[in-house]
Amino acid sequence: MRVLQSTLAFLVPPLVIGTGPGCSGGAGGETAPEIRAVSSIHAFEVETIDGRHTSLATYQGKVLLVVNVASRCGFTPQYEELQELYERYEDRGLLIMGFPSNDFLGQEPGTNDEIARFCSEKYGVTFPMFSKINVKGKEIHPLYEWLTSQPTSPEPSGDISWNFNKFLVGRDG
Repeated sequence: MRVLQSTLAFLVPPLVIGTGPGCSGGAGGETAPEIRAVSSIHAFEVETIDGRHTSLATYQGKVLLVVNVASRCGFTPQYEELQELYERYEDRGLLIMGFPSNDFLGQEPGTNDEIARFCSEKYGVTFPMFSKINVKGKEIHPLYEWLTSQPTSPEPSGDISWNFNKFLVGRDG
């Protein structure tokens, strides 16, 4: 399993990532044993921005670009580029997944309804958005605890450094 963590402002083709043995890296921190035991992103359940619980197993076979987002950040205009990327590659199996987080200087203070409205009205976002979560610290969401503990390329992985960090996850999860 290898996950690509990136703070790049814009991803360009090809959207191919190798997975499998021989990968190095990983956060190496205090990951809970039950999180370490998870072998695929598809094992997680999350809540959509409109409050529905969903399993990430729904997205098996897709390339997932998981992004922690915020509406009051200097990187917020990336929503436009992420939407363009989604429209361009959705038919080839790319799925952008936005996870709002207020972990960095309170740059995502809104409610889920306010965030959804902002993304739709300002940037025309149609890719899946999920409920606001913590992506670092003591209250880190289990999905992000798992993502930040995986071997990544390029190294290092570990804690999320700011808004709009990206994880590109292969079709195998």
